[in-house]
Amino acid sequence: MEGIQQPIPRTAEEVFNDFKGRRAGLIKALTTDVEKFYQLCDPEKENLCLYGLPNEGWEVNLPVEEVPPELPEPALGINFARDGMQEKDWLSLVAVHSDSWLLSVAFYFGARFGFGKSERKRLFQMINDLPTVFEVVSGGVKRPKDQIEIQNNGSKSKSSGKIQSRPSGVKMTPPPKDDESVEEEDDDDEQGAALCGACGDNYATDEFWICCDICERWFHGKCVKITPAKAEHIKQYKCPSCSSSKRARLQV
Repeated sequence: MEGIQQPIPRTAEEVFNDFKGRRAGLIKALTTDVEKFYQLCDPEKENLCLYGLPNEGWEVNLPVEEVPPELPEPALGINFARDGMQEKDWLSLVAVHSDSWLLSVAFYFGARFGFGKSERKRLFQMINDLPTVFEVVSGGVKRPKDQIEIQNNGSKSKSSGKIQSRPSGVKMTPPPKDDESVEEEDDDDEQGAALCGACGDNYATDEFWICCDICERWFHGKCVKITPAKAEHIKQYKCPSCSSSKRARLQV
């Protein structure tokens, strides 16, 4: 919807960066900004579309009028189904269509600038290394094994809100020296699977994370606007998506 106001991506890497920016905006709309997104998708309005922007922003707007459009258009009329489905199902459906739109935009650029087989393959491999919008929104992103073990063993009190400075888990005792190299490899594998439920990115060392007590997804504190100090006073943390789902049920 915003047209091509930024420099047009011409290489596989530039197209991928454009893809990442739009993807981040869509994930933000469907997770951390979900209440605002929900309100904008009024079924009483005309056909609306959800657009991800290259600058990691998003907007809900009418489709462009010119035919053919400058870029492929997202799914049309997402607002009409809003009140006819469970909110979680509706968000997941929008997420699936958003994934389809992201791919169409990326490969539109590839076709427009004559990407060859190797460039298309490199572009798709970079895209495929990221979890889809649907995986992030639906909670399908795999969580590290040691996070689950800590919860099951009750090592963290409920009053902590499942707070953790690193998603890879806190080691209660140091591993035996002989197993240090093996332990490091295991940590690398598990850390690679630790993804934020809001932005979908991997953890950063010593970055504050918090887990939702309802859907059990992990989030960067900054993505859900929770600080370590604020988290200390939270007995049960609910992510924006779970909080809005509860409010929607109460209004029915």
